[in-house]
Amino acid sequence: MLFSTLLLVSLVGGVCASCRDFGIPASTFTVEVRAFQVQNSTLVDLAHTLVKPVLPGRENGSFPVYAFLLDHRDSKNRTRRIMFDLGFRKDPSNFAPALVPYFTSGAVHFEPSGRDVTDLLHAGGISLDIIDTVIWSHAHFDHIGDMSKFPNTTRLVLGSETDTSTYPTSPNATLQESDFAGREVVKIDFATANLTFSGLKAIDFFGDGSFYLLDTPGHLAGHLSALARVTPTSFVSLGADTFHFAGQMRPRPALQNNFSCPGHLLEYAKEHISTDYFWSPESRDGAFDVHSRSQPLLGVSDTPDAFIADPVTALVSVEKLAAFDSDPDIFVLASHDISLRAALPYFPASLNDWKAKQLKTKTVWSFLDNTNPGFVFSPINGTH
Repeated sequence: MLFSTLLLVSLVGGVCASCRDFGIPASTFTVEVRAFQVQNSTLVDLAHTLVKPVLPGRENGSFPVYAFLLDHRDSKNRTRRIMFDLGFRKDPSNFAPALVPYFTSGAVHFEPSGRDVTDLLHAGGISLDIIDTVIWSHAHFDHIGDMSKFPNTTRLVLGSETDTSTYPTSPNATLQESDFAGREVVKIDFATANLTFSGLKAIDFFGDGSFYLLDTPGHLAGHLSALARVTPTSFVSLGADTFHFAGQMRPRPALQNNFSCPGHLLEYAKEHISTDYFWSPESRDGAFDVHSRSQPLLGVSDTPDAFIADPVTALVSVEKLAAFDSDPDIFVLASHDISLRAALPYFPASLNDWKAKQLKTKTVWSFLDNTNPGFVFSPINGTH
């Protein structure tokens, strides 16, 4: 018994150095994280609204749409289930009228699978009645789903700066009365936060160190992300729309120090990343060098029609989240990272063993692989 107690103290007290560096308190409480790929979507001729530069032939932006189911078990062995984001609703004609033209014009296209996340939950044997809480990372249409399908007992949690005006009271609103009707709505106010990780204000959602909501502003007013503890010393960072392409986060020196880029990808990058658009100190015309690149390949869009509300603030949030991305104990997963689409284990599989299965090691550089849809660093015509 004494040995077991000492072992537990050792595990908690000796939590990974990176966690101490970030100021994340030690805890043995965890959440189980499971991912759904709800839809695949394409922004037609609109990639520039999210990212820069957009190379010739890359004008369409294709993205998966992820949602996450989290199971939390407290000290009394009681389980609470929450959803982090919901994806699209399957009937876009029933969005608020201000959003419908995106779909009728063909600007936003998603595969007509005839399903939404509630269908996926039902198919997986998860009743909506046991979903305690839905958390919106933000109020864009590809995250809010159709809240009217959830019972009134399901709380809705969102950032305090979220614009909660609704149609028809506000004719141009993108949310509807049915999103809120009859349910408890909780606004997370990060001004009350007493924790900060990597410069990000954090709120301990369950009060036991298993799941934190993080203030990651810039993409849209009220945008938040999350940090889920999946073992006592490892985490999944649910980055939401802090970034959209892996190339907005990578490469960086700290990442390269902890995760070596495979040689075959270095060689491919050398030959195929366009030096007309990307450069590094050791690059030469027609031969790009990854190792000497100290900044991410891609930036955050700042065009007048961008889906980014505050590009300067959004870029700061990316920089702060990058410290997580470089850490061996944190797997950063954005809501639309297409470089991971084929590699993620989806529901009913769990993401909790990502480190044991070396998922990050196997995927963190996959966006440089020409067979990966996350590779967007050469013109489609292949010129340099």
